[in-house]
Amino acid sequence: MDPLFLAWSYLRRRKLQQCSDICSKILQDSPYDQAAWSLKTRALTEMVYVDEVEVDQEGIAEMMLDESSIAQVARPGTSLRLPGTSQGGGPTPAVRPMTQSGRPITGFVRPNTQSGRPGTMEQAIKTPRTASTARPVTSASGRFIRLGTASMLTNPDGPFINLSRLNLAKYSKKPNMSRTLFEFIFHHENDVKNALDLAAQATEHAQFKDWWWKVQLGKCYYRLGLYREAEKQFRSALNHQEVVDTFLYLAKVYQRLDQPITALNLFKQGLDHFPGEVTLLTGIARIHEEMNNISSATEYYKDVLKQDNTHVEAIACIGSNHFYTDQPEIALRFYRRLLQMGVYNCQLYNNLGLCCFYAQQYDMTLSSFERALTLANNDEEQADVWYNIGHVGVVS
Repeated sequence: MDPLFLAWSYLRRRKLQQCSDICSKILQDSPYDQAAWSLKTRALTEMVYVDEVEVDQEGIAEMMLDESSIAQVARPGTSLRLPGTSQGGGPTPAVRPMTQSGRPITGFVRPNTQSGRPGTMEQAIKTPRTASTARPVTSASGRFIRLGTASMLTNPDGPFINLSRLNLAKYSKKPNMSRTLFEFIFHHENDVKNALDLAAQATEHAQFKDWWWKVQLGKCYYRLGLYREAEKQFRSALNHQEVVDTFLYLAKVYQRLDQPITALNLFKQGLDHFPGEVTLLTGIARIHEEMNNISSATEYYKDVLKQDNTHVEAIACIGSNHFYTDQPEIALRFYRRLLQMGVYNCQLYNNLGLCCFYAQQYDMTLSSFERALTLANNDEEQADVWYNIGHVGVVS
């Protein structure tokens, strides 16, 4: 079998390491094989690929040194940084536990849903850090800290591509190779500056008409903290081609700029072009949830389930809302649905135990908590389960 075809087959079957090894052997025999070079670049990128739409970590530096604030005192219901009041007849703060920023805890853990935005430096310092350095977590550290050395780990003899000796102007004129090279630099090497230079030259070579390169420029600007420049690129990309991902990237920019109303309008504009798109409906529900408008968030999560009845986040958030509105029997149905779908973790069994207890199904309560204890991965999860077991013991 042709080695290049076998490597391509490995890539399609997500056997990325085998694909990279075969491409390395091909490049040893013929170092100028562009097909093998491009294929290995894609394989290495897929190994460390992180979805920029979903994952977003905001560190202490971004929280406390943010200069994008427009008004020091925002009007109620127009800011994500100030805890709002409960709207639409939702559960009161006395019933539902809150984050440190004053918003209800959701049923699904997402970035920034637990920590919130601290109001003081002392509160910011107490928040957990995700980097292995002593510096505050910024966009240059945190979850990106492992990506800078990924090339050295996959190649014992050195990096696959020496970026300092790379002629970006030459590659920017090759449409097929420039895209895979950009993704390699951006995701694998985590070198945003060189990725930005390549994207700028490729955009200029495409006569500023290629929407894909404008989206990549926006991603680079967003990673560098230049949110207004990222907004311009995403807006320009939408004028050329309306893509769901572009709407999601632009909404991320507006959320970072603390403009949730603009983000909501953008999501609704996206729904006009892509009716029933699950990711857009989920984005609207998340913003309503962060603004403490639980009833509206629940309605949009129900719309998500109409389009995708296996959406874990929507099921978990609706179940959590029913539990805190004194409807444990209905919440139990949603959590049982998650169990039927194959979700098998400590948090789910912990919630099942609480729902069974408040629904007076005492025969299943302790067995659910026992299963939660066996699935707990750390002391914090065990502490939550033991607290609930103690609460059951006190009440009963």
